[in-house]
Amino acid sequence: MSDSSSTPPTPDEALAELLAGNERYVNASWELRDYSAARAAAADAQNPLAAILGCADARVAAELIFDRGPGDLFMVRVAGNFLSEYGLASLEFAVRFLQVPLLIVLGHTQCGALTAAIKIVEERSHLPGRLPYLIDAVEPAVHIAKEKHPPDLLRAAIEENVRRQVQRLSTISPIIDEAEAAGTTRVVGAVYELETGRVVLVDP
Repeated sequence: MSDSSSTPPTPDEALAELLAGNERYVNASWELRDYSAARAAAADAQNPLAAILGCADARVAAELIFDRGPGDLFMVRVAGNFLSEYGLASLEFAVRFLQVPLLIVLGHTQCGALTAAIKIVEERSHLPGRLPYLIDAVEPAVHIAKEKHPPDLLRAAIEENVRRQVQRLSTISPIIDEAEAAGTTRVVGAVYELETGRVVLVDP
């Protein structure tokens, strides 16, 4: 958990800490944590190291992936890790009131939302209920990926979806824009590989 009495980390330092934690996770050398004590310490305030826009997939648990404890990560989760108005407001809250130095859009391999979007695009099938709203949010990434004729369309669409959400975070919020311009916050994209446990940064 971040110490509110110490100097807050820079965006690059926060990213380095999380990637180091992921390396521990990959190598099964993670830290042992006393969650009962951490819960008590986190009761009065939170000073998260990063805010993460992640997928609701049950296999993607950011605290484990990055080897962090309670209070370290401010989470916004939705299937397909896309930016909604509510998600944006939550991330703006993290930047404005919690001064998080890092925002991460975290996609993952074998993403069900992107798999469904590819099926919709290629087979023109339809989904019931409110599911079309979810597909509408991620389908543009599939079209962008298809234009590049990648050898692995799903992986390419997952990465393009991450890029789209990073680009949106970096352009549509005055709060986040101001923090980025001041150098106090950075927005990055990454993909969590379920097969290896590794987090891979996505180039803009």
